[in-house]
Amino acid sequence: MLKIRELSFFIAVAAVLLAPAMNSNAQERLEVVNYGDSREYVLAGITVSGVQFLDANALIGLSGLRTGQRVEIPGHAFTDAVKRLMGQGLFADVRITLERTEGQNAYINIELTERPRLSQFNITGVRRGEIQDITDAINLVTGTQITSHMINSTENIIENYFIDKGFLHPEILFLQRDDPDNPNGIILTIDIDKGERVRISEINFIGAEEFSQRRLRRVMKDTRQRDWNIFKASRFVEKSFREDKRRLAEFYNENGFRDFEIISDSLYIVSEDRVALDIKVDEGKRYYLRDIEWIGNSKYSTEDLEEVFGIERGAVYNPTLIESRLRHDEDAVGSLYLDNGYLFSNVTPVESRIDGDSIDIQVRIYEGDQAYLNNIIISGNSRTNEHVARRELYTLPGDLFSKERIIRSARQLAVLGHFDPEQINPQPIPNPAAGTVDLHYELEEQANDQFEISGGWGAGMLVGTVGVRFNNFAMREFFNPSAWRPYPSGDGQSLSIRAQSNGRIYQSYSISFMEPWLGGTKPNTLTTSIYRSIMTNGQRRGEDNRQSMIIDGGSVGFGKRLVWPDDFFSVNLEASYQRYSLNNYEVFRFLFKNGVSNMFSLTTRLTRHSAGPNPIYPTRGSTFSLSLQATPPYSLISGKDFSDVPDTERYRWIEFYKWVAKGDYYYSLVDRLVLSPRFAFGYLGHYNNDIGPSPFENFYVGGDGMTGYSFYGRDVIALRGYENGSLTPTTPDGIPQGNVYSKLTLELRYPITLNPQASVYGLMFLEAGKAWNDLGDFNPFRMNRSAGIGLRANLPMFGLLGLDWGYGFDPVPGRPGANGGHFHFVMGQQF
Repeated sequence: MLKIRELSFFIAVAAVLLAPAMNSNAQERLEVVNYGDSREYVLAGITVSGVQFLDANALIGLSGLRTGQRVEIPGHAFTDAVKRLMGQGLFADVRITLERTEGQNAYINIELTERPRLSQFNITGVRRGEIQDITDAINLVTGTQITSHMINSTENIIENYFIDKGFLHPEILFLQRDDPDNPNGIILTIDIDKGERVRISEINFIGAEEFSQRRLRRVMKDTRQRDWNIFKASRFVEKSFREDKRRLAEFYNENGFRDFEIISDSLYIVSEDRVALDIKVDEGKRYYLRDIEWIGNSKYSTEDLEEVFGIERGAVYNPTLIESRLRHDEDAVGSLYLDNGYLFSNVTPVESRIDGDSIDIQVRIYEGDQAYLNNIIISGNSRTNEHVARRELYTLPGDLFSKERIIRSARQLAVLGHFDPEQINPQPIPNPAAGTVDLHYELEEQANDQFEISGGWGAGMLVGTVGVRFNNFAMREFFNPSAWRPYPSGDGQSLSIRAQSNGRIYQSYSISFMEPWLGGTKPNTLTTSIYRSIMTNGQRRGEDNRQSMIIDGGSVGFGKRLVWPDDFFSVNLEASYQRYSLNNYEVFRFLFKNGVSNMFSLTTRLTRHSAGPNPIYPTRGSTFSLSLQATPPYSLISGKDFSDVPDTERYRWIEFYKWVAKGDYYYSLVDRLVLSPRFAFGYLGHYNNDIGPSPFENFYVGGDGMTGYSFYGRDVIALRGYENGSLTPTTPDGIPQGNVYSKLTLELRYPITLNPQASVYGLMFLEAGKAWNDLGDFNPFRMNRSAGIGLRANLPMFGLLGLDWGYGFDPVPGRPGANGGHFHFVMGQQF
């Protein structure tokens, strides 16, 4: 059977030889053509017929023929033209006919039959979700020509889609039928039978003696045999298998088997839906590190480099660990040079000798010259003013290049909250000839303003809350109408407005403002806040029997970033005042019904914060704080006897001192899995035994850490697995009064997504805690214990939200049901 291109050639030759003349004059001049003879003509005209969607001039160009060209009829020029056009894959048939001749001039027509075009397509045989995935993958566009290449390409895409899902033998059938409403249109039906999912029933490592089969299977992250773990797929995917073979070789290399080799692998059918995988390996022998020679080091001594390197002679030879300790780790040998300006340095390990099972390495160091920072470039800050980002940098023009300072600068930019921490990746732009380097901080803005709307139960009532927090405010533009889009922003200041209400019975309003760089030149913070709360029995002002309590307060704080012991430390000083004014108030239990109580306190807080780089999901570092809040000892200053005075006199001026210490630590384990141990301790003391412990600022332990409202400004401490406040002792009057508390937490976290639009991570926890009435009762070995799981989601508009389930193991005396299984809803960072 002739191939289509050979057939087209004979058709073309026959057409040239046998075509009749179009007019009598041309017929008279046309001689009878002999197959063994040919005549030379000049192509005077070329036309194209049979096409509807393609450009005729372009097709003439593709044919290789052109007007004015001398050709022999018959001749190879026409054969070649047919081959070129058929080679495009666009036509079902190509014919070239001689229309007429005029003397030495010849006029030809290229007659083309276009392939049919796709009118519509359907996918059958699979689920709706799979149809959508396949449609997106094959990307078929109606109106395109149906070619063998298109069919083959579509088939390969669909086949690979199902192979990746463990269906190794999908059957794909393409059915074509004419579209009655569209001439030359084809309705294409793709019928798919994906077959049975093929799972790996067994993986065997042939020749493996040093490690167990079970241990080697754990190295294969994506290629796994069928077992009890239903969350891990056991399908075979060629691409994943190649990556797992690389992991297997890396595992052996890291354990000293330098000559490890995978000899072969074979996949064979066990049953209709099961396969087995045999991997034949040659482990080789285990090597050890015998000697280390340092060459080229003049800045640092060999002893200093070996101490940083940290791998002892005689250790198992691990090239991955050697590479990490020389180049990649934050405290690597290479970082020692990079932290001191040696940007152009290079540290290269070379195997200098192999003797039996021992390997000597030579570490060749090129130190080069120190590099100085030239330009510091910041981009991507579309909303935040550049000076807000620039003032946080520890890298300034003219400074020596320092990897450590670049990492610290990236952390500071992340802590601001205005930029996506996952996208902060400073890029050095070196200029070796000048001995300088430009540094480019490419940033990506993220929304960090927060809106709060919630309801909570506190003080025996349901309280609704609405609030907004602008975290990138610009107060200097407050009176500039054009800056309100929707509010003046860009200077990194924080403005918070919040309101709570229960209708006429309870209302509370607060506003706070923070300037993180007071004066604009140093990282000194200024915070101010004012608030008012009103409690009534529901009667309007001026009505008989109205009961009310009005709480007015405010605070001013000043913070300073320290440079000693290191620049992660900061100190804050705050002065606050509260005034309680009561008029016949009996709605909820308070200290008295009529009178005024005042509280003025000073707070000093020392903090060290190095957790990062992502403030929502820290993977390393720690946060530690120690604070002291104290009022003046009014009773001691006055010298008055307070053993037998009414509460209106006893608590006219509240007095206490309060110590609180907290610490959070973050350790990255593997693949962003983070272990976070935490501790907290608090103690509320008093000056005068005749007055006793203050009813204000005590500790309320247990539950989700959230309350609707508290008269006494107490610290609410969450302890999951227990009812709210259930781990707090009470006074003889039944009022919760925790003057000492302690809490320990061990949390394991893993991120689901760290997208700035919705960062989500899961967690597991163990914790223990309790509150006591007196320091003498404190016993850290008799705390209530719990365990559980949880989920956290950080949404830019609402902050951190979470849901925990905890189980309290220890019963609470006098509170049946306070322990056991409990769900807890969480808003904001809590401890």
